[in-house]
Amino acid sequence: MGFLWDNHTVILDAFGEGLILSGWAALFALVTGTLLAVMRVSPVPPLRWTGTAYVSVLRNTPLVLCFMVFTSAIPHLGFTAEPLTWAIWALSAYTAAFVCEAVRAGIMSVPRGQAEAARAVGMTFGQSMRLVILPQALRAAVPPLGNTMIAMWKNSTVAAGFGVAEGAGALHDLLNEYADKIWTLFIGIAVGYMVVVFVISAVFRLIERTWRYA
Repeated sequence: MGFLWDNHTVILDAFGEGLILSGWAALFALVTGTLLAVMRVSPVPPLRWTGTAYVSVLRNTPLVLCFMVFTSAIPHLGFTAEPLTWAIWALSAYTAAFVCEAVRAGIMSVPRGQAEAARAVGMTFGQSMRLVILPQALRAAVPPLGNTMIAMWKNSTVAAGFGVAEGAGALHDLLNEYADKIWTLFIGIAVGYMVVVFVISAVFRLIERTWRYA
């Protein structure tokens, strides 16, 4: 424990970087994934095809390859950004596909009569989706979305291989200097990741319980 305390600044800074990465990626993934889910159930064929193509490609693409596209391929086109920025875009683009499927499952769980009633009173597709379907669908989608956010937090460790100094990156750097402390470092970093997972789980359980009572 003394060794971990002596290096707590490095470890906390790395976890802070990981939380920034995951926080922004979660925000973008939730927004993009919800839009993709709406596109996938849209009555407009091009929107359905686009949403389906995006999800099919990203869900079947390794996360490492997605990171390589954003950190290596896109910069060759002349775009420049910090490694953390590219990591946020890569992680959010990948996670959005899974958010889409969770939200779409929630939309499909809403009784068809809800949409038919909305159309009967003159609502457009967008109005019925925004005012009637999505509020109910998001309640049903809370548990799978929580699992998706937990997976995203653990997936953020891939960013360590692309220049982002998050938790796994700190573990690698410290192991290079203190190879004899391998078990102490592994256990300490693992506990740190577990704590964040427990916090994410608790937040989504609270949201689920609050929305259920509402």
